[in-house]
Amino acid sequence: MDVLPEGLHGAYTRVGLAQEIGPKAMRTAVRAGRLKVYSRDVLVDPRQATEFRCRAAAAMLCAGPNATLNSHSALVIRGISAADLAPIHVLLPYPRTLRRRKDVAVHYSHLVDYETELVDRLRTVTMPHALAEVLCRGSRRTAIACADQALASVSPGRRDALRTTIDERIRSRRDRRGTVRAATLLDLARGDSESPAESWTLLNLVDGGLPIPEQQVSVTDIDGSEMYRLDFAWPEFRVAVEYDGYAAHVQRAERDAVRDADLRRRGWIVIHATADDLRDPSRLVTTVVEAMRSRGYIVDVT
Repeated sequence: MDVLPEGLHGAYTRVGLAQEIGPKAMRTAVRAGRLKVYSRDVLVDPRQATEFRCRAAAAMLCAGPNATLNSHSALVIRGISAADLAPIHVLLPYPRTLRRRKDVAVHYSHLVDYETELVDRLRTVTMPHALAEVLCRGSRRTAIACADQALASVSPGRRDALRTTIDERIRSRRDRRGTVRAATLLDLARGDSESPAESWTLLNLVDGGLPIPEQQVSVTDIDGSEMYRLDFAWPEFRVAVEYDGYAAHVQRAERDAVRDADLRRRGWIVIHATADDLRDPSRLVTTVVEAMRSRGYIVDVT
């Protein structure tokens, strides 16, 4: 057979594929390298084997009919790029078990605790359930970036409702580990960060003891027309932080210098954060503290 059936994003159960093309044709395809062995019961198209949806489908087929995508994987499949692409997170009900695999993280729980839906033909927990899991158990930086992206995916008028639903999922978890941390991160995420790096910068500023800044702050002229939009700002002190990705900074260096000079004339102190500040935010925090103290606000960062 020259053309394989579509499968589930390039993944197949051996039983199902044998019924479609016959056992002999299936074995021939494996020997010829047109199919790759994923597990004893699952085969994948090697041309798609590294793609997220193929890996997710293979994990789901391997785990059985009661499997559900959970945590990071349930976010990735919905377009939340800040979530981890690997391993594939699968939720299984008790007492079902799955043989350990390095590329699959298995969560066991009572499925009655979760709402599910089909996304790209794969059963997943709903976004609020997935976000609650990541906020409670994922890294803080990844969690806040995912929450920001999820909130940004809906219109501003719907964000409070989504936030409330996520908060309800956090509060209703049987496993209480990480729920306090999750609630704090959810409260900090507003959906205004335009990249994961901005979400991480926000987290670093707050972790450094600074007041929570406003985001995407508009600076207007005397007629009320917007001139600039600042990534982070404390408008009452006219102190702002701009995150500069390396490529953007190189391409806009001259324009940004003119912009900063104009903002200074308007009374603003503009501090630029870079990728180095994501790794070690001490310089950034110290600079912001000094700027706010120069405006009469004493920041206690001890």
